[in-house]
Amino acid sequence: MEPTAHVDTFVRDNLPPKNQWPKLAFELPELKYPKRMNCAVELLDKMVAGGHGERTVIRALIDGKAYSCTYRTLLDRANQIARVLTEDLKLKPGNRVLLRAPNNPMMAACWLAVTKAGLIAVPTMPLLRAAELVQIIDKAKVGAALCDLRLSEEMELARAGCRSLKQVLYFNDAGAGSLEQRLAAKPTTFANVDTAADDPCLIAFTSGTTGRPKGTVHFHRDVLAMCDCFPRSCLKPSRDDIFCGTPPLAFTFGLGGLLCFPMRFGASTVLIERLLPDTLLATIAKFKATICFTAPTFYRQMAGLVRNHDLRSLKKCVSAGEALPDATRQMFKEASGIEIIDGIGATEMIHIFISHTPERVRRGATGYAIPGYAAMVVDDAGKPCAPGVVGRLAVQGPTGCRYLADPRQKDYVIIQGNLRGWNLTGDAYKTDADGYFYYQARTDDMIISAGYNIAGPEVEAALLQHPAVAECGVVGVADAERGQIVKAVVVLKSGYTGNEPMVKELQEFVKKTIAPYKYPRSVEFMASLPRTETGKLQRFKLRMTG
Repeated sequence: MEPTAHVDTFVRDNLPPKNQWPKLAFELPELKYPKRMNCAVELLDKMVAGGHGERTVIRALIDGKAYSCTYRTLLDRANQIARVLTEDLKLKPGNRVLLRAPNNPMMAACWLAVTKAGLIAVPTMPLLRAAELVQIIDKAKVGAALCDLRLSEEMELARAGCRSLKQVLYFNDAGAGSLEQRLAAKPTTFANVDTAADDPCLIAFTSGTTGRPKGTVHFHRDVLAMCDCFPRSCLKPSRDDIFCGTPPLAFTFGLGGLLCFPMRFGASTVLIERLLPDTLLATIAKFKATICFTAPTFYRQMAGLVRNHDLRSLKKCVSAGEALPDATRQMFKEASGIEIIDGIGATEMIHIFISHTPERVRRGATGYAIPGYAAMVVDDAGKPCAPGVVGRLAVQGPTGCRYLADPRQKDYVIIQGNLRGWNLTGDAYKTDADGYFYYQARTDDMIISAGYNIAGPEVEAALLQHPAVAECGVVGVADAERGQIVKAVVVLKSGYTGNEPMVKELQEFVKKTIAPYKYPRSVEFMASLPRTETGKLQRFKLRMTG
């Protein structure tokens, strides 16, 4: 590794052992990055220096009114925030900063500021509760947070439970001591930290099958690699494109598609805090968006609403986060005339690695390995499967999995044999003779519902806190609208009745305990749970009940 710019080397010191690192490939000319590089400087400072300063970069609705800012305005704001972080909060390169907000201009400026200052961003979804935030803060030893004022309640609860979190600044707040009040006095210049290309700049958290959060560490070069692979080969954006969509900037899917991709190509993005299928369509029409990112669930619901909106500006649609059913693809194409670009990515890989152009779509297939990546389907012994044979998806490219201080690293990266250094994504796939990949299922018990990863054991833990629940099992079951839904099979304690009011009570209890989107949409009551002789829960039987 290149000598680090980090004073605080906690993240570097807690990367996996070198023999468990993924092997990387930088074969494309655009992936041959210099040894020292700051990705925020590449995405923002250099775009301004290259003549994009007066072009619009972010569009939004603020208090119901259309808002826009230029690359130069965004640079000024990011520089001021970076000064607050380094001058007021006294943060040093390598320190971790929690970011917490819906998709809005300040969230984007904060991410860029943290990165320019050589700090490490830890973005979190707005829906997370305090208990979930505490796990993330403790795992990454986060010392400071920038948070939207509207999310202060859970932030303060988490702050009270964390030793490491010493400083929290709130934004979208006109009050004294707010981030806006502090940055107003700062110059609009900043001396960017000269980071190494392989210095960590992002910890993206994902839940594993056990529910314990895994922090995936990404370097400055990884952020640029996600911009220089999928969008360059499959989207082919121009500076006149206007991006929009639903994934949170806290997801790498959203960070790429709604911020980094448009900035890499001098384009602009629309950041809207909360979207439903009809309001997403209205947003496309209002801002004349040309590229849309969302999950299959939205495309299915949008198909029936397309006729009510002027979508003449829309040229390309990207689906990821869960498998895209062919019926949804065809339904949306019939309604809009647009062929959805499907894709599979992973937080561990930072973004999409299998996809296709609209011209090379194949019915039922996710796509092919995009330029810059290689992929294959392997059996349990790590040997390539023949076309048509279902196996485990293995991927290699310019990015790869590096968990922060987590023994599960060896479960994701193959550490021996001919495929040593390849990443195992946890997906079951098969291929055809032409190298197209066809999704079959998850190889673990992760539930993917409407693009969100939900760990069954985490939902179980929440349910078990309810006084009526004796034991429970949580699984994912197929659903036409959401891909999968969370199903809970519950054994009640004596004296409680398994009826519809109890279903509603348990659902509301889970919503208040963990992020609301994780609640069980289906609840079934049983006298006992199916277990093996050794006491292990037989989850496959739960999927077959009801």
